[in-house]
Amino acid sequence: MKLAFLAFTEKGFALAGSLVQALGGSVMRCGEPDSLSDWTQKHFADDDGLVFVGAVGIAVRAIAPYIQKKWKDPAVVAVDECAQFAVPLLSGHLGGANRLARAVSEVCGAQAVITTATDVNGVFAVDEWARCQGLSVIDPQHIKLISGKLLAGGSVKVYSPSPIEGECPTGVEAAETLPADVAVSVRQEEAVLSLAPKTVVLGVGCRKATPQSTIESVLERFLQENRLHLESICTVASIDLKKEELGLIDFCLSHGWELQTCTAEELRQAPGEFTPSVFVSQITGVDNVCERSAVFVSGGDLFVKKFAADGVTMAAAEKPLRLDWNWNR
Repeated sequence: MKLAFLAFTEKGFALAGSLVQALGGSVMRCGEPDSLSDWTQKHFADDDGLVFVGAVGIAVRAIAPYIQKKWKDPAVVAVDECAQFAVPLLSGHLGGANRLARAVSEVCGAQAVITTATDVNGVFAVDEWARCQGLSVIDPQHIKLISGKLLAGGSVKVYSPSPIEGECPTGVEAAETLPADVAVSVRQEEAVLSLAPKTVVLGVGCRKATPQSTIESVLERFLQENRLHLESICTVASIDLKKEELGLIDFCLSHGWELQTCTAEELRQAPGEFTPSVFVSQITGVDNVCERSAVFVSGGDLFVKKFAADGVTMAAAEKPLRLDWNWNR
């Protein structure tokens, strides 16, 4: 978590310095050199968490012009210069402000003042659980529907093809079938709230000099036809002949995905049955690139077979997924 601390007095600056030593991040005293507005605008956009060492009112006024959505905003915490209270102000769950306030309290002894309804009522927080488990919230505007149901004393069904270790929290039921209130899946499912695990390895093959725009277009069709979440893709895999393919490199960079390439010998060792191609074998030395590379890199199973269009082939395999019911770490 990339943090930025801002203090307003000499005493507050000393506290901020000790927090930075323990938690990492940058620290500045207001006006030296940036104004409150300039500092807030810069770090609100660039950092994961902002900590104002001073009055809550100052922090609220500073961040007000930049607030967008709770699934986009950084965590914001205010801690008084005497280290009595650490107050999460923005993005308590998805942004991690509650967790950041607790971390601040552990360093300086301040009381973390948590006000989110699920926390104060001891109710399962689905957005906090998603963050802890590394799941992307696809439709975050629906979080309130799940939390509201639990807070009203109701129960919610959570569907996941992968087992979830441990005992279900109060009010939560593990569902084996759909529809459900919450679906943990790499696919679009019939559920109120969709959580996507980042476990999909996208295997890609392409003709030489295929532009990024073509690969993007094929990806869009591939995702749509197979009802896959873009957010579930974690890595792109291919043969080492493609490691300097500019269109493929730019494609990966634009999405923030790592490109992992394998030798033909490695691809031949991938377990399973694959869609063979005599032409691909003649060019690369292995009968299939997209399916084999996805399986080899993921260490898991192929679940979407070869899709071909415009000189590009794609397939998907999924890394093994381990989930548990912990939402407080």
